[in-house]
Amino acid sequence: MKVRVLGCSGGISKNVATTSFLVDDDILLDAGTGVGDLTLGEMRSIRHIFITHSHLDHIASIALLADTLFDELIGNPLTVHALPETIEALQAHIFNWTIWPNFAELPHKGDAVLKFEAMQATSVCQLGARQVEMITVNHVVPAVGYRIESDGRSFAFSGDTTSNENFWARLNRHDSLDLLFVESAFTDEDLKLAKIAFHYCPQLLAEDMKKLKHKPALYISHLKPGSEQAIMQQCAAAMPDRVIKQLKNNDVFDL
Repeated sequence: MKVRVLGCSGGISKNVATTSFLVDDDILLDAGTGVGDLTLGEMRSIRHIFITHSHLDHIASIALLADTLFDELIGNPLTVHALPETIEALQAHIFNWTIWPNFAELPHKGDAVLKFEAMQATSVCQLGARQVEMITVNHVVPAVGYRIESDGRSFAFSGDTTSNENFWARLNRHDSLDLLFVESAFTDEDLKLAKIAFHYCPQLLAEDMKKLKHKPALYISHLKPGSEQAIMQQCAAAMPDRVIKQLKNNDVFDL
């Protein structure tokens, strides 16, 4: 299993994009602005998109992918997997013919280029040798993280979240975890804002990391542009027992 980072920032600037990870060549985990760095050939290989939640920085490229690949997707649709609440939000606020055409009805309702598949928390989607497990987290809208396992190797992504029990408990149900992407959007100086926005800052993340029994390679995502250095320094100070690295665009992990 290969994981390629297309975007992992909490904002945008030159060479910085919002959250999206390409798993092998056919799965997107979130579809933020980073998807735009793929070639057309790479985009054509994508068959499944797993969404953590409905916020724009995680879903922006779904609409653009459906439009860009329209002809190729007729009879072979993109499947979007998400919580029912997330799918409802996409249908009501994005694919509503006002913000964007409803590609779940184009070119015909029975043969649309976009297909929504609702998943329930704790459910597992089997795609070949890969098991994609949905895990509820704690955000301002209904949200999940994911754990993906293939051939005994695994990685997990927290999505957007703040302090919670379920994500860590679900990861601990498994015997191992090789790679973890977890967010820390704010510095500790913005602790109050982090709590209001339901995001981690280093001190909140450090408290939750104590709940994880595994020692995976640990990478921090969703850092606000301009605050990356301060967040990483505070993460290192708050979690001296762990090796922590900043997740960056174009990082590639072979598991």
